[in-house]
Amino acid sequence: MVAAPGENLRVNGDRLWDMLMEMAKIGPGIAGGNNRQTLTDADGEGRHLFKTWCEAEGMTVGVDKMGTMFATRPGTDPDALPVYIGSHLDTQPTGGKFDGVLGVLGGLEVVRTMNDLGIRTKHPVVVTNWTNEEGARFAPAMLASGVFAGVHSIDYAYARKDPEGKAFGDELKRIGWVGDEEVGTRKMHAYFEYHIEQGPILEAEDKQIGVVTHCQGLWWLEFTLTGREAHTGSTPMNMRVNAGLAMSRIFEMVQEVAMSEQPGAVGGVGQVFFSPNSRNVLPGKVVFTVDIRTPSQEKLDRMRARIETRAAEICEKLGVGCSVEAVGHFDPVTFDPVLVGRVREAAEKLGYSHRDIISGAGHDACWAAKVAPATMIFCPCVGGLSHNEAEDISKEWAAAGADVLFHAVLETAEIVE
Repeated sequence: MVAAPGENLRVNGDRLWDMLMEMAKIGPGIAGGNNRQTLTDADGEGRHLFKTWCEAEGMTVGVDKMGTMFATRPGTDPDALPVYIGSHLDTQPTGGKFDGVLGVLGGLEVVRTMNDLGIRTKHPVVVTNWTNEEGARFAPAMLASGVFAGVHSIDYAYARKDPEGKAFGDELKRIGWVGDEEVGTRKMHAYFEYHIEQGPILEAEDKQIGVVTHCQGLWWLEFTLTGREAHTGSTPMNMRVNAGLAMSRIFEMVQEVAMSEQPGAVGGVGQVFFSPNSRNVLPGKVVFTVDIRTPSQEKLDRMRARIETRAAEICEKLGVGCSVEAVGHFDPVTFDPVLVGRVREAAEKLGYSHRDIISGAGHDACWAAKVAPATMIFCPCVGGLSHNEAEDISKEWAAAGADVLFHAVLETAEIVE
């Protein structure tokens, strides 16, 4: 007997947690987390495990030419568009066990619970593992979902190179995950993404569920500063062309620009390459990436313009060459109000504390929202820590968010009695 959709149905939290811990064994980090960067052998191994689990639930797994995996549970109406649940299995080099993985395996747990309860839906349900969400190895982030949404071409994606000069397309082929589906041909009825918050708000306010209403816009600006290599001991201070000094002044300027746009704006630098990176040689070349984000389109545009203008002025005064390339971008996103409402209603029905929240990080949902109604659900994380091997959540938090995902998906996929 199928339970009515209004009943207090729950996922199997222990089973979800066991899946998370099993996946975490693949690509272990050095401090308790994970290093399962995209298109590595570990990524390939994680994909195979996910595929095995999906097929055991009677799902059909399709793969597109970007390597994105789509595991489908059929619906009763062959003409009904699927409800998608998606996130990613790739991690940062020093990533945690839950960023992205919670959303993919939480989606699989939704299907497992549907199977346990004998629930049929009008719309198919598809659990998705997007390729290269993190962008740690191949910039930009959210690469495969960006191709899916028509933001990037597949040729552009295949040509992206990692720090060792290896091309995305070559590495995708090497690990054996080039699918035969054309990218972006699938149509979605709706898209849900379940994710850890990656910030401290939910835990600090003792909320179990984040109802994500918007996602910040972002620019990644890669600066290349060209100075002159010279001996640090024998080159007079007034005769130096110091790319490192220009970099440090730009760092401080980025901080000033972000602070001047408070509240609701952030800016900083997370990656720097010095050349030749020798103790007693002034750098001839410095490459670094400025990351700016805000939910306001006006602020985002203004911050980029101010940073680029002032960086050029700083470099000109020091005689340092300066070029800038935008290597990542998306505009602020407003998620679908109907789906947002369903997430909120599910949390209330289940008795979970919740609050509306804006995503500070980019997610595949940002690109999915360009082609279908989309929204997200957040789970708290300890200390707001993410992109760190110490990233942590509780089994209870994981289950609560998956419960909300389960009910919101059932409402959208339409239970058939």
